[in-house]
Amino acid sequence: MNIHRILIANRGEIAVRIIRTCRQLGIETVLAASSADVQSMAALLADQVIVLGPASATASYLNITAVINAALQVKADAIHPGYGFLSENSRLAVACNDAGLIFIGPTPTQLLAIGDKLLARGNAVQAGLPVVSGGEVNTLAEAEALVMSLGLPVLIKAVGGGGGRGMKLVTDATELHTTLQLATAEAQAAFADPRLYIERYVRSGRHVEVQLLGDGHTIIHLGTCDCSVQRRYQKLIEEAPAPNLSDALRADIHAAAVKFGQHLSYIGAGTVEFLVDVERDSFYFLEMNARIQVEHPVTEAICNQDLIAAQIRIAEGKGLNLRQQDIQFDGHAIECRINAEDCSADFRPVPGTITTALFPAGAGIRMDTHMQQGAMVPPYYDSLLGKLIVHGKDRAQALQRLQAALQHCHIEGVPTNLVLHKSVCASPAFQQGGVDTGFLPLHLAAHPLNNSTEAADGHA
Repeated sequence: MNIHRILIANRGEIAVRIIRTCRQLGIETVLAASSADVQSMAALLADQVIVLGPASATASYLNITAVINAALQVKADAIHPGYGFLSENSRLAVACNDAGLIFIGPTPTQLLAIGDKLLARGNAVQAGLPVVSGGEVNTLAEAEALVMSLGLPVLIKAVGGGGGRGMKLVTDATELHTTLQLATAEAQAAFADPRLYIERYVRSGRHVEVQLLGDGHTIIHLGTCDCSVQRRYQKLIEEAPAPNLSDALRADIHAAAVKFGQHLSYIGAGTVEFLVDVERDSFYFLEMNARIQVEHPVTEAICNQDLIAAQIRIAEGKGLNLRQQDIQFDGHAIECRINAEDCSADFRPVPGTITTALFPAGAGIRMDTHMQQGAMVPPYYDSLLGKLIVHGKDRAQALQRLQAALQHCHIEGVPTNLVLHKSVCASPAFQQGGVDTGFLPLHLAAHPLNNSTEAADGHA
């Protein structure tokens, strides 16, 4: 069926992004907003706004009943969940089916198979993908036995989610008990699921992922993306394609991602994430994100595709109108996530009012943002202000454009991490390409950021 009206159950830059594609497709948009977001850019751009509830995410963006009722009230055909919030929640997908609404995303069964990290790991093994040695632990005795067999260091992970929450590194056996308790509490608070598993820690690992599109029959990949510049397991800079991979390793990663999608008969857009072991020149399955990625613009840039439009087409039941040979990779793209945070105070999120918002423009430059002068940065949600994306004929040109664009990006009223991006992009190691996930802590130790640096950039 054709979708005529979409309820967007999200906020910020991804809501703005979805609205823009819907406009091009002639689809009406209704923004489901909290009371804190009724004056946001997304609210101004949408055809209609409906208030989900108060500012608290629990009472608004995470309230499945409120989201479904809002969609029915405005007579929406479908719900687009964006990323974060309820985007990978199988209960929302089930509720949409029960209410006669289209959920723009995978099936409830697929969401369950991917959202539970142990089930996802099991599916990866069934599909023939390599995984890092490890397993679930329910007691301290089980954890001690597994750590003894794996050897230190190990990584504790939450079964119910990702994004760094519930994830802890253990390098000393005497810290295992305390760290397990901390990880359990964090997993329970973040995902209402205290279960944990432990994996061997890969010392020199790169975070490389592959975005997929599938219609349940055909699965295609959209190339690699490197997301190794991370702080506390949170991505800060992403680039596509992943630099400095051998052709053979890149082809194997592409094939593994497609194989996993085929195993699931996957529907929609999704991303299979891998850990590339630099020392062993091998890779392992990490997880799959069953939604549009925050970093989808770099993939769009090198593939010349609109992934939101593809999501909608697949949700309408029209199938993929692309085959693998239709995807022609063009150049290199890099994305910087710009957050409202104080780099000199351990990157503490800082709410406030944007007093200046000047963004770069020009050839190969894209700015995905929901911010403008006078906009409020509320304290209730993620501190992401926007994403600066550059595209060039090769990585060298993309880096040149990124450094120039960063100099012409000015945000005042709240501190931002733009000074961090400038520092990273000037790093010889980053410029060479192929840094691992341990790069940023080492870089910051050698090049500390402080208030005077930030003030020199006018809060950059």
